[in-house]
Amino acid sequence: MSTTRSAAVLASGTANTAKLFVAALAFTSAYVGFSAYSSASSTPEPATTVTLSAQEVPITEQLPAQAGKVTVSVLANGGAGCVKAYVARSLVVNPDPAHGVAYGWRLARWSPATKSWRTYFVDYDGFGSAAQTVEWRPRITRNPGWYRVELAVEGAKSITSDRFQVSC
Repeated sequence: MSTTRSAAVLASGTANTAKLFVAALAFTSAYVGFSAYSSASSTPEPATTVTLSAQEVPITEQLPAQAGKVTVSVLANGGAGCVKAYVARSLVVNPDPAHGVAYGWRLARWSPATKSWRTYFVDYDGFGSAAQTVEWRPRITRNPGWYRVELAVEGAKSITSDRFQVSC
């Protein structure tokens, strides 16, 4: 055999060896990766199942009712078109639980013309226990602007929510 033929065989043998080495390395990596994946997926199922669901988030965070504070949140299902539904909440403490207490809600809209809060609509109710979380669900249809909710409790000073803007 000549020297050049031996060098060619040696060179082709080295190339084949390199290819075999790369193939063996790839196979080993795949095997190790698959083994790690199999081990990771064989972990026991959690004791409790968590189910996630999506929903619309209110304009303001729904806080628990507090005495002396009116919170207003938008409801996700206001309606079609430009209909906005809200829920106003407050904790009302009855100073005389032996007798019922009356209260009234007022939705007021800011009037730029008169520079004052004007009544948009009202609702009245009452209860006969020592304390109760009260709520009201007003709807505003096609009337963008600034609003606030006022709560007047019999024998107490009225309280007012923060103002909020309605837009279409």
